[in-house]
Amino acid sequence: MTASFKPVSVAIGDLTAHPANVRSNSPETYDPENIAHLKASIAVLGLLQPLLVQKLDGKYAVLAGGRRHAALKELVAEKAAKGFTAKTKVECRLVPEDCDVTTALSLAENITQAPMNAIDEFEAFARMMKVDGQTPETIAKTFGTTVAAVKGRLRYGLIHPDIRAAARAKAITLDTMKAFAEHPSQDVQKEVFEALTTEDSYLQAYTVRQALKSRGVQISDDIGAFVRADYEARGGAVAADLLEEHSVLEDAALVEVILLEKLGAAAEEARAKLGLAWADAMVRYDYATMADYGRVYPGPIEPDEAAQKRIDEITAELEKLQLEMEDEGLEDDAYTALYERVDALEDEARDLQEAYGAEDLARAGVIASWSGGQVTLHVGLVRPEDKQEASQSPSGNQTSKDEPDPGEIAYPASLAEDLKTERAMALGAAMAMNPEATLDLTLFKLVSDVLASGMSVTQAIKIDARKECRSHAKMDEIDGASLEQVAAAHDALDLSWLDEARSPADQFAAFRALEAAEKATLVAYATASTTQSCFARDRQRDSLMHDFEIEIMPDIRAHWTPNAALFNRFKKAWLLKILGEDLGLAQEAVTLASSSKKEIVAFCDKLFAEPFATLTDAQRAAVAAWCPPMMQTAGSATDEAPTVEISEPDTGVAKAA
Repeated sequence: MTASFKPVSVAIGDLTAHPANVRSNSPETYDPENIAHLKASIAVLGLLQPLLVQKLDGKYAVLAGGRRHAALKELVAEKAAKGFTAKTKVECRLVPEDCDVTTALSLAENITQAPMNAIDEFEAFARMMKVDGQTPETIAKTFGTTVAAVKGRLRYGLIHPDIRAAARAKAITLDTMKAFAEHPSQDVQKEVFEALTTEDSYLQAYTVRQALKSRGVQISDDIGAFVRADYEARGGAVAADLLEEHSVLEDAALVEVILLEKLGAAAEEARAKLGLAWADAMVRYDYATMADYGRVYPGPIEPDEAAQKRIDEITAELEKLQLEMEDEGLEDDAYTALYERVDALEDEARDLQEAYGAEDLARAGVIASWSGGQVTLHVGLVRPEDKQEASQSPSGNQTSKDEPDPGEIAYPASLAEDLKTERAMALGAAMAMNPEATLDLTLFKLVSDVLASGMSVTQAIKIDARKECRSHAKMDEIDGASLEQVAAAHDALDLSWLDEARSPADQFAAFRALEAAEKATLVAYATASTTQSCFARDRQRDSLMHDFEIEIMPDIRAHWTPNAALFNRFKKAWLLKILGEDLGLAQEAVTLASSSKKEIVAFCDKLFAEPFATLTDAQRAAVAAWCPPMMQTAGSATDEAPTVEISEPDTGVAKAA
């Protein structure tokens, strides 16, 4: 049937719903939150597409355009919306009353429109600003969204045209294209794009971001925030981004000069306060280079009357705090606050009872470096040329402390739960990097769960087309190795078959045409995303995953490294026990016993990030292998398992996890 529908103007109040509208059984389609963007657009631009209506019982029933009709009614109901009343007329197309294909007409209008290409949307927003003189604020008002969301789209629309063209041609993925927005300069984007595409290799978003980091420092980076005021005061060039936090300090050399100056000032302040002989600064503290340096420590002194009075006050408060910390019902946050207070008091008491000897002050110094987003001071260092004289410190502190009695390590419930999450992330990375084995596991579970009798072969993975949501108390601080590995695996996926412009049937056809290895990689990545929070598996409870994990992740340290986020949640005594007993660093544990927990955490963080050149082979091997016992794949014997203060519900999922 070929029909031409007569144009007609109809008052909004004379419009009603049509029973043949294909969306009539989906009332959620017309919920206010689902039509907010459309309402905002009509309020600013008017009704751009006429409604398809049919005369029913004296009213004009909306056959196609129900969401536009709902938006118009919302505007009428809002007294603040100017120009929209029940009598306001809108353009419609009138379907004859004797038409016998009304449902087909409604369906055709809803399904024949091709979805908007993401790049088209980004570029349209950019043109609205460049050509039409719009601002992010006016665009946000037009489409009923936030200014931040508009700026996000605008950033992608302003990526260099050659890069956008490559994304349209499927030469690079949309995620890779978006990565170029990390630097607001199109010239820099083009240079990096050309440099990375000279080789015949697949360009990944991760590679792009790493390359752009060498072209400047974002002001949201910890170093960028630290030096920004001085940088701008000296006239350093800034590549401005629509989102300020993505603006870039382009002169990396000037950034480093200012950083070293500020580090030097911090080192000099510490030198003057302690009376040391020299001060220096370095951006990154190189433990290999510093291995030839010695170190002296403050020794015990006799406190004067005022100092002794304060020490007595501290001792009394520490006893009180210790009693509070023994309360088994204490929440984790409260326990942490008490522990931090204890650390601060212990530091104060130590400073009142210890001091550097005169000879040590005459040769020792301090180096300031940048670590973990802040200035770190390395105090009491002795240069190699002065090391011989300083080998026997007058303070005598090297032998003045007895080896600590750490006590048994008992992991708090909250820490145990988070370590489970970190282990699951590492396992997911290992699975994504071993596609063939993971594909076999996935297919085996699917088939066995359907064909075998009895319980599921394992509940450790969720093969039900749902990505596992992982929670963690300090996700932003944990080691990111597994996240980077998974991101790299994702960037390497060929998702061209999943083009949103295609129908599901076309997507499936494209998927079936993929090579077997490509399918294995996709299935492996999807399955890896389902790994649940877990510790090492017990062979009797889940022999399948126990053996599988040993095969693909024999060493969790390939995907995860202990860092300050973990050590900060350990007691000081635990850290000293790990250093002295697990890692064979007994002398270091004795020396650090007089240090604050913060200093011990920093030491452990650096030790695991880059094992010191002075370590013996045995110590280096211990550092390379160490992790909380229950996180290692092979696990530990039941009688040697670490204490974990956690109870789990007696369910199959909890046991499998």
